[in-house]
Amino acid sequence: MARILVYNNDSNRMETYIRDEASAMPYNTNSTLRVREFRGSSKSNILWTDKRTMLAWNSQRYSWGAPIPVGFAFKRPYEGGHGSQSQHYAGTAFDVAQTYTASRRNALRNNALASGIWSYVEPVSLSPTWVHFDKRFGAPSCSTGGYPSLRRNSRGNYVCILQDNLNTLGFRTGGLDGVFGEQTENAVRSYQRSRGLSADGIVGCNTWRSLQENVVGTGATSTTIN
Repeated sequence: MARILVYNNDSNRMETYIRDEASAMPYNTNSTLRVREFRGSSKSNILWTDKRTMLAWNSQRYSWGAPIPVGFAFKRPYEGGHGSQSQHYAGTAFDVAQTYTASRRNALRNNALASGIWSYVEPVSLSPTWVHFDKRFGAPSCSTGGYPSLRRNSRGNYVCILQDNLNTLGFRTGGLDGVFGEQTENAVRSYQRSRGLSADGIVGCNTWRSLQENVVGTGATSTTIN
């Protein structure tokens, strides 16, 4: 069983679902994306995503008109396996079609591009043996891209990443719920002071970079919430 946190972009609220591995993901239609497929190789008991990503998958699956094999979707930052500020850690990205022929992968990539469904579809030069598309949102906090800035009262799956990182590093947020409240802000300030960053409680470019550098791929700790 998995506890799945879903940010509802329409209501600006976090939703919680308990689903077994064979069940469809929340907001998924016709069981075209099951929990085990979204999870991939992640061992986490907690998964997160957002409503827009699930609806985008539904639209892509309908547009393609055939099953889409999912190789990778979700990972928690401490599990690693992707780039420093990968959208897989946000639960908004899919790496798919690894079992397709090259021509069929290209057809799917072109379909995803033409559909206008996704925020980003990776070019074949970067992923020649799979197709990557994601539904990232928010203005990047760094000029080179990455996650959006977060502050008190922010909500969503990017807040889940923040809380996960802080707890893994021993800066307790009082939970893993995707809501940037007082305890999360205090944890951010404590972390910033410990790393010589401006302790303003705002998670911008420098704080994101520091957190990800210190967590990605390092493994769970005794203070990780799972």
